[in-house]
Amino acid sequence: MYVPTKIFFTKGVGRHKEYLTSFELALRSAGIEICNLVTVSSIFPGNCKRVSVEEGVKDLTPGQITFCVMARNSTNEPNRLIAASIGAALPADSNQYGYLSEHHPFGETEKVSGEYAEDLAATMLATTLGVEFNPDTDWSERENIYKMSGKIVRSFNITQSAEGDKNGLWTTVISVGVLLP
Repeated sequence: MYVPTKIFFTKGVGRHKEYLTSFELALRSAGIEICNLVTVSSIFPGNCKRVSVEEGVKDLTPGQITFCVMARNSTNEPNRLIAASIGAALPADSNQYGYLSEHHPFGETEKVSGEYAEDLAATMLATTLGVEFNPDTDWSERENIYKMSGKIVRSFNITQSAEGDKNGLWTTVISVGVLLP
């Protein structure tokens, strides 16, 4: 059984005339281009330690199979706003699992996209933990309810946004949670 013990979060942007190459350049910008990435769903493992990008990248070996949660978006439309965001919500009990969410919108700012992804992750965790809340209230109010419950200790997001290249090159943005053994 493989359960990650460490995670790091990174983001990047790439621009190129070829779609695939813009993605490769976004991976390089994020520092994870040497990996064979396998995307997984959105569980933040219990007792998983968050490490810095610098520390996490040191554990990567060229060609290794690397599990990650990834949000990705691309455009070749000049000036079109794109974003890719990972939201995270962690329970107060570090033995329990938390949630990660992916959001990849068009036309949202980095702030709006990040808050939305964070809200998604926190709401998934809150429903799992039995925290009562009104889903129609805005994120800032629900965030306070979640944290005051004592069951959710922290939520955050990592978001990359960009405008499509003015000359029509492919622009790709990524946000990634990289899971390590």
